[in-house]
Amino acid sequence: MAIIIERNQGLIRQSEEQFGLECPYCGVYSHMTPQSVPDFDKIQKDQPKHVGLVYQCDACNAPVFLRFAVKQYSDDAIELYRNFFELERPKERFSFSYLPKHTEALFREALSCYSNNNFNAFASMCRRAANSAFAVMGERGKLRAFDEVMVAQEIAEIPDDSFEPIKQVLFGAGEEDNLPLLNHAQAGMLLEVMKDMFYQCFVRRGKLTRAIKVRRFFVRDGNDSLRPSA
Repeated sequence: MAIIIERNQGLIRQSEEQFGLECPYCGVYSHMTPQSVPDFDKIQKDQPKHVGLVYQCDACNAPVFLRFAVKQYSDDAIELYRNFFELERPKERFSFSYLPKHTEALFREALSCYSNNNFNAFASMCRRAANSAFAVMGERGKLRAFDEVMVAQEIAEIPDDSFEPIKQVLFGAGEEDNLPLLNHAQAGMLLEVMKDMFYQCFVRRGKLTRAIKVRRFFVRDGNDSLRPSA
């Protein structure tokens, strides 16, 4: 699917497929309608490597800014690569209330770094958040977290060489200066692994413990003894 800016017709998508994104403002996955396209003659004159387009979220009407790399210039058309860079990303969500307070603060900041496309700052904050969690969980808890991460790798069928930077960030013994540099794809992988690890180690346990307490509360009689179910 080519994306072309033509001299006389403006923005053209050579496909009837609708274009949708998760809006960074309302959080809804919505169709995006082109709102503002740069002047053709200006781009043709300067021939920049990247071009910015503004779309409108059909759910909340907010402007969404995207940056495209230019594939080819011709006399009457400018072809863009279909891949784009989101200048504003939706905020990542998580059940923070189940995390230890110090871990929660660090992980919130890590997710903020990710949403702002600061992927190596994100990796550093993930290291700090993980170490904070391991300090609470103890050595046995850290081993359990490692096992959960290995299970996540197996489920997602991620090759060892691709997964190695993730393990270095979470479990490496070196200083933060020695953390691997992550690209967008690797940062996304780390994000999902962190969410899953914290869910398995904290959220799942917290939700299950709370649910069992609620069940016990509603089946106790006035003498604090359990009623038979039948």
